[in-house]
Amino acid sequence: MDLDRALSISAAGMAAQSTRLRVVAENIANRDSTGQSPGADPYRRKTVTFASRLDRELGAETVRVARIGRDSRDFPERFEPDHPAANGNGYVRTPNVDSVVENMDMREANRSYSANLAVLETTRGMLMRAIEALR
Repeated sequence: MDLDRALSISAAGMAAQSTRLRVVAENIANRDSTGQSPGADPYRRKTVTFASRLDRELGAETVRVARIGRDSRDFPERFEPDHPAANGNGYVRTPNVDSVVENMDMREANRSYSANLAVLETTRGMLMRAIEALR
């Protein structure tokens, strides 16, 4: 495999995982964001979908973010009658963000990003050694 190709494939993986980390951070930051009036929707969790893409210039498959979607699961409710968004029964619809799921997604994205970074650094080292050998 060509070293330039390896660098490009790793960079594409890092870009995709960076987007995933940004979305996870946004989900965690908004896990307590409820509506401001009765019946108003709270924050809806975002999801990231990846797809492989043939990069004809590289002659290789790379990963990309296909879309950032919305989680369609129902909103949990919490009894909080004094909240401005409480319904007639005193329940507030809360975001469908699960901190455990978000933390696991964050760890997985971080590990994938780190793996791509290691490939990038190794490839860079190989290029530097090749340059040194040519001197």
